[in-house]
Order: sequence, then structure tokens, then C-alpha cells
Amino acid sequence: MSATTERDILPIATRAETSALAWRLVKSHRLPLILSTISFVIAGLAALVAPWMLGSIVDLVREDAAPADINRAAVIIAVAALVGALATWVSVACLARAGEPALAQLREDVLDKALALDSARVEAAGTGDLLSRVGDDARSVAESLTEIIPTLVNSLVLVGFTAVGLFALDWRLGIAGLCAVPFYVLGLRWYLPRSGPFYARERVAQGERAQALVSGLQGAATLRAYSLEGGQLEVITRRSDEARGITVTVFALLTRFFARSNRAEVIGLCLVLGTGFWLVRADEVTVGAVTAAALYFHRLFNPIGALLFIFDQVQSTGASLARLAGVAQMPPAPAGTATTPGEPGPLVLSAVGHAYVEGRPVLSDVTVTIAPGERVAVVGATGAGKTTLGAIAAGVLPPTAGAATLAGVSYDDLAPAGLRSRVALISQDFHVFSGTVRDAVTLVDEAADDVSVRAALAGVSALGWVDALPDGLDTRVGGGAHHLTPAQAQQLALARIELADPWFVVLDEATAEAGSSGARDLEQAALAVTRGRGSLVVAHRLTQSESADRVLVMHEGRIVEQGSHDELLHAGGRYAELWAAWSGA
Repeated sequence: MSATTERDILPIATRAETSALAWRLVKSHRLPLILSTISFVIAGLAALVAPWMLGSIVDLVREDAAPADINRAAVIIAVAALVGALATWVSVACLARAGEPALAQLREDVLDKALALDSARVEAAGTGDLLSRVGDDARSVAESLTEIIPTLVNSLVLVGFTAVGLFALDWRLGIAGLCAVPFYVLGLRWYLPRSGPFYARERVAQGERAQALVSGLQGAATLRAYSLEGGQLEVITRRSDEARGITVTVFALLTRFFARSNRAEVIGLCLVLGTGFWLVRADEVTVGAVTAAALYFHRLFNPIGALLFIFDQVQSTGASLARLAGVAQMPPAPAGTATTPGEPGPLVLSAVGHAYVEGRPVLSDVTVTIAPGERVAVVGATGAGKTTLGAIAAGVLPPTAGAATLAGVSYDDLAPAGLRSRVALISQDFHVFSGTVRDAVTLVDEAADDVSVRAALAGVSALGWVDALPDGLDTRVGGGAHHLTPAQAQQLALARIELADPWFVVLDEATAEAGSSGARDLEQAALAVTRGRGSLVVAHRLTQSESADRVLVMHEGRIVEQGSHDELLHAGGRYAELWAAWSGA
């Protein structure tokens, strides 16, 4: 199976959609775009001066003209070179003032849509697909803005004006130069249809390679524990080979394309020189005019070569831009039409079900009601559907069947921000954001003062070790800064919940990564966060269910038992078996 069909990747925009998005982003900066175009035109005109003057110098020398006339032509060449350099600088600067804000807006749009994606959609596409878009594709578009587009516009202007210059010397010399155009066109017609699909496949293959690398890094501990490193390395190698193979194929096509463009250059120059020789012999043009014509055509080698090479880069950049546009143009997350409930009410999951793969449900007809302030624990074997149930209750995963409501209002009708303010989720996957400890806690409320922050930390038993840090709340944590243990990182996450003060909390094995040394402290912190709030605790350790008001026992996607800890023990069912295995009783 090819890499393009193994995963439900994020959408890729069509050429029309990509062009419309690019124009919409750029048109708000029309003035610098117009100034850039004018400057490119001036630079192109200035580039015509040198070949014309060199041809004039040839005629002046043949006619034994005065040195002053030759010096005047040399001064004109120098002035034209200065004007061209200044115009090129202005054109690139103005283009940057038009393009960089547009690129920044595109990045913001992509990031906004990426952050709004639900976890199920990201998992279906693979994190590598998303990372390659905001990484490799964004970099490719940024490089094209500063390198490819100026070269493209400048080359187009030079080609157009040089063709005019050839006809200005003599219309027959102009036609001789134009005779090379069909050979360039034939080269492009051969290359473009063959290379375009490869660039699109190359970007997808790079996303698959990134996905394999990310999966290997994230699951490195598990892979080592089960001696599966070799298998993952084989996957990474295979994905890398696929990406490399496509790149090599494109380069081979590009080499053959350059050979065709070189053939067109030789044919065109021979035609211009041959036509010039015939016209000079007929005494219809001067040697200087033919010299200028040959220089003009030779001067076309670089801009035409750049255009042909840029066609290759433009296709690559176009593929990247289409992938970014595909994310940027995804429909926005539902805004919600209902007002966020003002008074606490029950969280109800009514006959919910979910299937990550159609026809293979992991949850079936599960109904749960959690009253404000009630602590409900969910237990069961791995794969029973506990995490899926927690994600639906937290509103991060929409059910494929049934409905979820908060205080009588459907989750579908609530704005995501409003739902998050009432129902919070903490999972076992923790992340330490770069910044100070204060920043890590106040992510949920930037206006919170230090008194509130310290109270939240104290509520989860984290204030002691925070005060012991070198700079207390001002200690920087995250990448390259002070290292936090998994238990400390989770305590900061729990402190955020304490500060946000939601009605309900979903703890999805939030203490699983603490390890034996920090498990007790972290479980006490989790218990403190749920006190006074409705909570659904996906229990990693059965001791968490012992203190719950109610325990739900799941098996194969269904609730098979529910009741208090003592009631379920006396019932002697599945929960009693789990407890006996856990406690050794």
C-alpha cells in the first residue's frame, strides 16, 4: 500500500483554491506590490543598456570614433548598472513588505486551524502530516518569497525587454531569436506533466517520514521494553527510502530537462549569428548591431535558465502552499449557538458510542450521569474504552452515536471555549510549556495574581517544591531550562485546573506517569482538584476508585457494573476480580 493511502491525511487545496488564497492574502498590501513591480521594470530596462552600448562601441571602434564617444558609452553602461542595482534592491524590499505579512497571516491561519483540530482528526492524519506542513512546507514557501519570486519576476522582465531589444535592432534578428522558443516550450511540455505529480507525492512522503520519526521518538521507551526498535527502524528506513526515491526521480527528470534547454540555447544562438552574418554580408545591419543581438540572446541564457529552473521550484513551492492552504481553508470549528450555562448542572452521556474505524466500535450504548460534586471512577482492562469515554465526557472527541449534555445543553450547541471553561481534561500525556512556573499556571487565566497562583499550587501540594526552586515562581521551565519531573509537571497541570475552577474535571490516568516515588503525592493532588467538583477519573491505580462516590466497570466498550467500592466488592463480580488482582487479596 502506498504512503498516500495508508493515512487519512489533512486536505490539500486545489490549484484554484491555492491561487485565490494567495491573492486574498497579498492584495491587502497593494502599494508595496505596485512599487515592487515598477522597480522590477526599471531594473529590466537598465539591463538592456549594456549590450546595446557594447554594440555601439564595436561600431565606434570600426569607424575610428573619438575616445570621448567611447568613454561616453562606458559611462552610460556604468550609470545603467547603478540604476539597475538600486531598482533591484527597491523591488526586493517592497516585495518583502508585501509578502512577509501575507506569509505571516497564512502561518497564523494554519496554526489557528491546526490547534482547533480534534484529536481524532489529528490521529487519523498522523502528527507527522501536520508537523511537515507547519515545518517543511512553511519553510519552503518562506524561501520562495525571498529567493524564487524576485528571480521569477526579474527573469520575466528581462526576457520580455530583451526580446523587444532584439526586434529594435532588426526585426529579422528578433525572429531568429524567437525561433528558439518552440524548443524551450517542447522541453517544458515534456517536463511539467511528469514532474508535477512527483512533487505532490514527495510532500506526502515527507509527512509520512516525519510521522514515522515522531512515533518512534514518542514510543521509544515502549519499543525498547519489548525489543521492537528494529521494526520501527525498518519503518523509518522504508519511509525515508520512499521520500528519497521520489526526490532522486525528480532530479533525474530535471537533469534531462536542462539538457533540452541547453539544446534550445545552442539552436537560438546559431540562428541569431547565422542571420546576423547574412545581414552583414548584405550590408543591411552593422557588425555592432549583430554583436548587440548576440549579446542580447546570450544574456537570455541566465534569465531563461532561471525561469526553467524556477518552474521546478515553483512546482515544489506550489505543492507546499497547497498543503498549507488545505489546512487554512478547513471549515472553522462550530462556534456554538447556545449560551454557556451559568449554574452547575449534571454532565450526561446518553447512549454514547464511538468507532475510530467504521464498523469496529470501541464504545457501545454507554449512559452515564455525573452530578455536580460527584466523583465517578472508571476502571477496566486495557482496551475497555475508558480513555474514549473520558475524551467524550471532556468534549475533545465527538461521539459517533448518542449525545453529551452539560446542564441540559448539548455539547454540539456550546462554543468550545465555553465548554472548556466548564469541563476540563488532564491526561497522562503531559507537556511543560517554555516559560516561568507562573506562566505555566496562568495559561488558563493570564490576569491571575501571585496570591491566586500560590493558592492553586498549595491546593495541589506543589507550593513547597516551587518555593524551593532557584527563582520560585520566576524559575524558567521547559526546553533548555529547569527540568521538572513527570510528577511535578502534572502538578502544574493540576494547579491550572485549580485556578480555572471548572465545574467538572476529567482525569484520564493523570497520575500514570508519576512513578512509584511521586504516585502518592500526585494522587493526593488529583484528589484535591476533584474535591467539590464533579469528576470522571479514569483510574490507573484502583486505589483511586476506592475513594470515589461511584465506580463504573467497563468491559469491551460497555459498562458491566457500577456502584460504590464496597457494593461492588460484595457483589463479587468483575470489579472484585480486578481488586483482588490489584491488592493481592
